[in-house]
Amino acid sequence: MSDTPAPAAEPTAAAAATAVTTFPAESTQPATTTAPEMPKTATGTANPPAPPQPGAAPVPPSAPVATAVPTPAPASAAPPTKPEPQNALTEHFSGYEWKALTEFRKTIPDALVKAYERPDAKTTPITLWGVRIDPNNLVDARVSVVLMKFLRARNLNSAAAGDMLVATLRWRDQFKVDDACKEEFPEDVFGKLGRIFGRDKEGRPVVYNVYGGNSDLDAVFGDIDRFLRWRVAFMEKSLALLDFATVDQCIQIHDYAGVSMSSRTPASKNAASQASNIFSSHYPELLYKKFFVNVPSYMSWLFWIFKSILPTATFAKMSVVGSGPHPIGKALLPYISAEELPKRYGGKADAEVFEKK
Repeated sequence: MSDTPAPAAEPTAAAAATAVTTFPAESTQPATTTAPEMPKTATGTANPPAPPQPGAAPVPPSAPVATAVPTPAPASAAPPTKPEPQNALTEHFSGYEWKALTEFRKTIPDALVKAYERPDAKTTPITLWGVRIDPNNLVDARVSVVLMKFLRARNLNSAAAGDMLVATLRWRDQFKVDDACKEEFPEDVFGKLGRIFGRDKEGRPVVYNVYGGNSDLDAVFGDIDRFLRWRVAFMEKSLALLDFATVDQCIQIHDYAGVSMSSRTPASKNAASQASNIFSSHYPELLYKKFFVNVPSYMSWLFWIFKSILPTATFAKMSVVGSGPHPIGKALLPYISAEELPKRYGGKADAEVFEKK
């Protein structure tokens, strides 16, 4: 899930091999038997065969020599395949995705070592977006959903997905995401910039980024590092509402009401650029739809620039909507029921969270 103004970026049971032993086909031609020639003495007379030794059974001269017939070794049974845990999300994985996931799992222990640069990381569980990932047991439905996000973001390329995962884990460690989530940010500065209210018709959380929520740009962007910590913490707060069993994405609504050309200061543009890079690089496939509402006409052209630089699938998630409750509601109500959508966006919900002074 990527932030805006610049936005962000989608088997198999092993078959048991049966060992087959083949033997040469028997000849259909009858065998010709020739009597053995008896050895002769110096006088030319044939020596009689040596008498049988005591206890030995006599063998007729023409008896065939017995040969040992190899007994084929029994085919070794393949170990039983552990049933693949499923949930409502993994049931929609394609065959190609399951195949890619099976290969990707093999790389996870080494990826953790590479990310944390500790040998014990190969066997140490981690938590990502509230999902416990245990490298000792990766056959878990919720873990499969999380790993699939990295695969889909890299077109099911296991190596590229692994690089993205390693970079994400390193960034989270260096950024100290957990500390940012515990930090208390001034309500008068950031309190109106972000809201999480209601869910869409499929249960996805609806996240509102209100760019005109605070006109004091120096307070918001004067400390860019603090702004980024707040923005990441807000993102993590929305992701905490995902269970990765039935819901694994959010809907974002970016409200530009009250934003003017003067709002695009060097500091705000720098902050937006850094935030966009963070979310596109380290929060893959967590966005279902993104709506830009109340966009001033002089800014609408900016979004068409995105079309030339974004992947088609990513741009398809974006919609630029007009201003006012009616046009906004027309765009949002197919996804969000009126009871879950605030009145200011064309719904019926009394959302006091948007009315705080």
